[in-house]
Amino acid sequence: MSAIERVGVVGAGTMGHGIAQVCAASGIDVVMVDIAPNAIERGLASIRAGLNRMAKKGTLPTSVDEVMHRVTGSTQISDLAISDMIIEAATEALELKLGIIRQIDAVAGPRSVVATNTSSLSITQLAAVTSRPERFIGVHFFNPVPLMALIELVAGLDTSSETVEVACKFARDLSKEPIVVKNSPGFVVNRVLCPMINEAILVLAEGVASAEDIDRGMRLGCNQPIGPLALADLIGLDVVLAIMNVFHRDFGDSKYRAAPLLKEMVAAGRLGRKAGRGFHSYQHESSQDS
Repeated sequence: MSAIERVGVVGAGTMGHGIAQVCAASGIDVVMVDIAPNAIERGLASIRAGLNRMAKKGTLPTSVDEVMHRVTGSTQISDLAISDMIIEAATEALELKLGIIRQIDAVAGPRSVVATNTSSLSITQLAAVTSRPERFIGVHFFNPVPLMALIELVAGLDTSSETVEVACKFARDLSKEPIVVKNSPGFVVNRVLCPMINEAILVLAEGVASAEDIDRGMRLGCNQPIGPLALADLIGLDVVLAIMNVFHRDFGDSKYRAAPLLKEMVAAGRLGRKAGRGFHSYQHESSQDS
């Protein structure tokens, strides 16, 4: 199987446009597909803004316009047909992802690798709805995609060693560092991280300390660059809740039960940075951006 020269990305949200940006900046042609034209427009604008930041820092080896020329936005899934790899990057919802992956499988070339950016769902289960489970793999990027060095590569039951090798080379071509992990709920990083975040939420709910002091304690006492509650706000509390629910369901262990306060925050729409409010307030950031 040859190197990945053309990538399709399904989803123009935070993860989708981030993946498209790093691919294009690495010299790979990208088709970014989303059902909503306005989502495509926002995604392309976010890519340009991200590239402009790179250019100002001197970390973009070519011009912004040259990189943008490699990115095409589309609302047609059929435009993915000639991609060497197609990455599903939709919201972390099983039925939604299964539906998109079926559509991708129907249009992808016979030798195309189909991948998912899921952070917790079973790669084997997602691969089972395709005609190419041996060429299906999890490629879990981390947010923000342009800044985070890691990609978790997750092999399903039928994923071939050749597909893993192609995905490893693809990750390194993006200047990312891959780790290959087993298909298990949450894989490695979220399996360790999300229960820690959930425990921090329980500590907050019990009134042991304020959100600010919990985060300060973990930064200064454990040398973490960001506290667990601030990190939850960055990830999105709805995403954290979805991951914890997967753990609780798939492991059947009460230690993975989501904190009641986490559920309440999500129900209230306090989802973190993207909503302007989570365990911390980000209203000032929204006002500066507008």
